[in-house]
Amino acid sequence: MKKQFQYGKYLYDYVLKFEIRKTLSLTVTSDIKLIVKAPIDTECEKIESFLRRKWVWLEKQVRYFSKFKKKVYRREYISGESFFYLGRQYQLIVQRGKERDVSLQRGKLMLTTNVGVTDGDTNKRILHQWFKDKTLDVFNSRLDAVLGKFELSNRPVISIKNMAKRWGSFIDNKRIILNEKLIHASKDCIDYVIIHELCHFRYKKHSNAFYRLLAEKCPDWERVKEKLETRFL
Repeated sequence: MKKQFQYGKYLYDYVLKFEIRKTLSLTVTSDIKLIVKAPIDTECEKIESFLRRKWVWLEKQVRYFSKFKKKVYRREYISGESFFYLGRQYQLIVQRGKERDVSLQRGKLMLTTNVGVTDGDTNKRILHQWFKDKTLDVFNSRLDAVLGKFELSNRPVISIKNMAKRWGSFIDNKRIILNEKLIHASKDCIDYVIIHELCHFRYKKHSNAFYRLLAEKCPDWERVKEKLETRFL
């Protein structure tokens, strides 16, 4: 899960992973992602105290890797750029036509527009609408694929939302929310998030019992979760 840590004027985003372990650990990756691994049920204050003690080392690592970090690339939505769809990377090809359309053809994301092919704003709207149109059907299909792992009296309803810090959210025993950005992730990642939320139908909190159930329903959930957070964040 995504969290924030503030120390004086400094604010850090980090990924918190609860695992079956005895100690806390902190890793700073080369692309300046902060990963904290903690024993299951570790209290928030203990994690905060740990990060405060590690602050000097943390800031040193962040400064070091900042020297090599590439500038954030601003998409222009023109031919040649690449986009993920269901975990696969597609090259965008923009062409002029009578109607606006998007299709997948031989590893290419073909976008047809009735205005200039370099009109990035229009291309962005066309492409985002295509992703939006695909999202609910894909998510419902993946829900059907994993629902047999559970014994639920009712089929949950999926809602879609743009969430900054969560891939999914359990609302009640009738509805779950999924992050619209999951459409870019592979199917096993989508399945993991859905299974995670379905486990909350039995256990509301991230308790030991919750993680045992998650491991039963999705044995490689840790590997999939790491792929989701490191590749598709």
